[in-house]
Amino acid sequence: MLFHPTKQPSELRIRHLNARLDAQQQAMSAAIYDRFELLQSLNRLRKAAKLRKKNGERVFLLDFKGDVQASAVDTLREEITLILSMARAGKDQVVVRLESPGGLVHGYGLAAAQLARLREAGFKLTICVDKVAASGGYMMACLADKIMAAPFAVVGSIGVVAQLPNFNKLLKQHNIDFDVYTAGEYKRTVTVFGENSEEGKEKFESELQQTHALFKHFVEKYRPQLDVSKVATGEHWYGEDAISLKLVDQLQTSDGYIMSLLPTHDVYLIESRHKPTLAEKLGLAAAQMSASVVPAVIQAAQQSVMKFKHEQVQLRDPNY
Repeated sequence: MLFHPTKQPSELRIRHLNARLDAQQQAMSAAIYDRFELLQSLNRLRKAAKLRKKNGERVFLLDFKGDVQASAVDTLREEITLILSMARAGKDQVVVRLESPGGLVHGYGLAAAQLARLREAGFKLTICVDKVAASGGYMMACLADKIMAAPFAVVGSIGVVAQLPNFNKLLKQHNIDFDVYTAGEYKRTVTVFGENSEEGKEKFESELQQTHALFKHFVEKYRPQLDVSKVATGEHWYGEDAISLKLVDQLQTSDGYIMSLLPTHDVYLIESRHKPTLAEKLGLAAAQMSASVVPAVIQAAQQSVMKFKHEQVQLRDPNY
C-alpha cells in the first residue's frame, strides 16, 4: 500500500484487456479458421490496434465488492491514487464495477469520498452495477457521471437502518445488574444490556433522521436530476424500474459496456491482491493462525465494544 501500509502485504496488478482479448481471439481464429480467414482476422486485429494507438484514449477499470464495513476501500484508495498520479484528466476515463448492499456510514462515506477525488480531478467516471448497489452502495454510485445497471440489478434503498437486541429483561430474570457509566448527556443513548429510556430512544431516532437527511442531501448534490423526495423511502428497485425513476442512466451489463470500449480505447484493469507471505507459501498459515487465535479474539472483542455505537447505524439494505 502506498500511503497506508498494512500488516498484510498487497500488490497492484495491471492487465491490458485489449491484449488479453487479442490473444484469445488469435487462439480461437487459429482453431476454427482456414488460412485465408486467419489472415483476415489477424489483419483486423492489427487495424484495431493502430486505431487505438491513434486515438490515444485509455480507460482504467476498477472493481469494488463491498461488505458491511466497506473494507475494500483500503485498496480502492490506493488504486485511485495511482490513477491520479499517472492518468490524464479530461482524456482518460475510469470505470468502476460496483457490487454492494451497503453497510457502515463512515466506511461508505470514505469510499464515496475516494470516488469524489476522481470527479474533482476532472475524470469521467462511469459506474456499472451488475447485481446490487443499494444504500451505501448507491451513495457511491451517485458519484458517477453515468450509472449503468443490468436489467435486474438492485439499486436505491436510500435510507438508514439500525437493529439491536436488548437483553435487559433476561438479565433481570437472573438477578444480574448491568451498569453503564457515562460522562456527557448523550454519550450512550441506547444499549444492548441496560434498560433503555424513552429519552434515549428518541435521541437515537433523531440521530438516524439526521443521518438520513445527510444521505439525501448527498444524493441531491451529485444526482440533481433525481427526485430524491420520491425515492428516499428506503425502498429498492430493479434496473428496469430504476431507469424510469432516473436512479440509473442506462440498462447495460458491465461486460457489454467494456466490449463497446475495447475497439477504440485501451482498457486497463487495475486489481489489488493479497501478496502471499512465505509462511502461506509453505502452507504454515494454519499453524500461525492457531498460535494467535486467543489474542486475536480478545482484541476483536475489545474493538467491537468500542465501536458498537457506530456499527448500530448503517447505510445498508436489510434485505441483503
